[in-house]
Amino acid sequence: MSRDWNEPVRYPDPAIHVIDRRFRPYRIGSAAVERLYVGCRWAEGPVWFGDSRCLLWSDIPNDRILKWDEDSGAVSVYRQPANNANGNTRDRQGRLVTCEHGSRQVTRTEHDGTITVLMSEFEGKRLNAPNDVVVHPDDGIWFTDPGYGSHGYYEGHKAELELPCVTYRIDPDTLTASVVDDTLKKPNGLAFSPDYSILYLVDTGASHFPGHPRTITAFDVVDGHSLANTRVFCDMGGGSSDGIRVDVDGNVWSAAGWGGDGYDGVHVFAPDGDKIGEIHLPEPVSNVCFGGVKRNRLFMTGSQSIYSLYVETQGVPYV
Repeated sequence: MSRDWNEPVRYPDPAIHVIDRRFRPYRIGSAAVERLYVGCRWAEGPVWFGDSRCLLWSDIPNDRILKWDEDSGAVSVYRQPANNANGNTRDRQGRLVTCEHGSRQVTRTEHDGTITVLMSEFEGKRLNAPNDVVVHPDDGIWFTDPGYGSHGYYEGHKAELELPCVTYRIDPDTLTASVVDDTLKKPNGLAFSPDYSILYLVDTGASHFPGHPRTITAFDVVDGHSLANTRVFCDMGGGSSDGIRVDVDGNVWSAAGWGGDGYDGVHVFAPDGDKIGEIHLPEPVSNVCFGGVKRNRLFMTGSQSIYSLYVETQGVPYV
């Protein structure tokens, strides 16, 4: 998508593509995609802090977490070094939870700014490179560990993987971990349905296993602790998903990349897995989150940029 970001956009924004009429209620005719910042090397892990009206996100190769202020539009460094932080979320107490490639651990930033290590190893072996993370209403922390940050020097430290690439749950009381899924080649983005009865998990195994399906998988969540009834939710076709979020109507908003012009951006899937809409951007998108005062502003981390779009729905709240 070619666009001069210094010029106004004629409404409705042609970057927002309605594939199925079910997407029409979510498109606002007088809202356009905005580029908020450019200057990252690989942006990831956006998370909204409503109490301070700011967006945090990771710039993995530059080893920093950046902060965008909604009131002023200013961007500042929130943390550097950041152990090549990747995915971020908030727990039910409003604390930042972060997956760190460089340290190969999951951390929590306390309200006073101190950092607590939640998990760094499993059964005596170091984690591979935690990737993305979500929190369940029971305070359990679910995260994926595909190991990308240990495959090279660009986003972490090159090292051998010591564990299988799986998805974990950290118990909030004991901080002990359990494997909730070991069936995906490279588990990546993850998100719960609005009622937390379904977990959606992205498999980016095609990046290391040519011909592997480019799918998002759905699982039933059993008692908040385990998964059952595995099925393919959707196929990403000629590109790949990465980070995902779910809105209050159960639609899955997926980052989309590595498919080229006309593919890269965000793909939106109805609860039945049908693709209903697309947001086209000029670069691969790694992750998304909802924020803003009314949780109706979609934030998108492109490879080098941060974008936003107001939509007529709300994201499932973090806290």
